[in-house]
Amino acid sequence: MLIAIPAECVANETRVAATPETVKKLVAMGHSVVVQKGAGLASAVPDSAFADAGASVAETRAATYANANIVLKVRPPLDEEIAEIKDGAALIAQLAPYQNASFPALAAKKVSAFAMELLPRTTRAQSMDVLSSQNNIAGYKSVLLANQYYPRFMPMLMTAAGTVKPARVLILGVGVAGLQAIATAKRLGAVVEAFDVRPATREQVESLGAKFVEVPMTDEEKAASDGVYAKEMSDDYKRRQGELVAKHAKAADIVITTALIPGKKAPILLSADVVAGMKPGAVIVDLASEAGGNCEATRPGEVHVTDGRVTIVGTYNLPGLMAGDASALYAKNLLTFLSLMLSKDGFSINLEDDLLEATLVTHAGEVRFGQPSVVSAPQSAASTQA
Repeated sequence: MLIAIPAECVANETRVAATPETVKKLVAMGHSVVVQKGAGLASAVPDSAFADAGASVAETRAATYANANIVLKVRPPLDEEIAEIKDGAALIAQLAPYQNASFPALAAKKVSAFAMELLPRTTRAQSMDVLSSQNNIAGYKSVLLANQYYPRFMPMLMTAAGTVKPARVLILGVGVAGLQAIATAKRLGAVVEAFDVRPATREQVESLGAKFVEVPMTDEEKAASDGVYAKEMSDDYKRRQGELVAKHAKAADIVITTALIPGKKAPILLSADVVAGMKPGAVIVDLASEAGGNCEATRPGEVHVTDGRVTIVGTYNLPGLMAGDASALYAKNLLTFLSLMLSKDGFSINLEDDLLEATLVTHAGEVRFGQPSVVSAPQSAASTQA
């Protein structure tokens, strides 16, 4: 089989879907790999490293796609890329399924497209879970970004000139990104609090040394919040949540928000009034900016300072700011997923495999996934499922 690794076309995407390590393994299995020239440069992987691993290097995107049976990508292909993909090929990438309107075009070319964001959160799928691997990086980087813009020290310091109080950090949303943000902020010496609508996350938060901020729930609300993903809550719960979050946000020096609901606009956790009441010099890092933001005052893709001197970081694609490790982890995720279908004997899709069935969005000329959501997100945005 010929496996293609094109350069990403979306602006500001620095990651690549393969590394020399994964290329070596694919070649050892008897397959051929073609990498577009310059595809790995932003991830600190030169063309020569891919060539040394056994890949061929194509000068153009069209030459990369030509005759490829399998295409590995980070982002959804643009319309012009879809036109270059071979009919009947397989495509594995983060396809933004809830916002993607290109599935009919992929189906028309009989492309078997797999959206890695739809992978079930099961034990068997852990080694393939791109959301976890990339959000882990996003959570870590969010604290470093906050530290960059915060005008004070993170840890407590006792010096001859006096004592510096530790920063108070509030994490909103305790998924993979939130947990890594908690761990990183604690390592830097901050006092950390965390909030999530799922009571089951309390133990994880406290195990990392942070304080869990909890909104009292009814039995019905507890049932609605049970599970891996955050879900839409009642209006009354949102009111109580807003009051509690506002109280803790106004006392915080740094707030990191990570809350997402799959297929929907990100919930607003910080209103403009709450931001206006925060301390001068406080920093908000909004990891949900790609889906509209958890902060009402977020400007997606931008960093800005409010009139009250609060810095709001709406930067996209935090994993892409650490492209070397982000690409390495992502490439391993794809290689493991690909191993479900690829062997020395060839390539086959077992529709009875729950992981393949859940992620296969187009196949045999048909769109298998539902119609795109009305919620839209910029193509340059990264998936940051909390």
